[in-house]
Amino acid sequence: MSRIDYYRAVLLGVVIGIVFITGFYVFTTEDKPVEAAAPKSNFTVIEQYKGCDVVQWHYGMLAEYKYFLHCDK
Repeated sequence: MSRIDYYRAVLLGVVIGIVFITGFYVFTTEDKPVEAAAPKSNFTVIEQYKGCDVVQWHYGMLAEYKYFLHCDK
């Protein structure tokens, strides 16, 4: 057996082993149901002012808060 034939046989064995292990992993792992996360709101009512809600708003990636009045009228 020449050196090239030996390397081909080893490479074929490695490829077959990887295919077998990958197939075993794919077919034996169990799919777990993914639960949806509760939506997070960027708005928070912090107090009342003359019958209106003072709402605090922020974008989660920034440390910047904005405020506005929300009236139901």
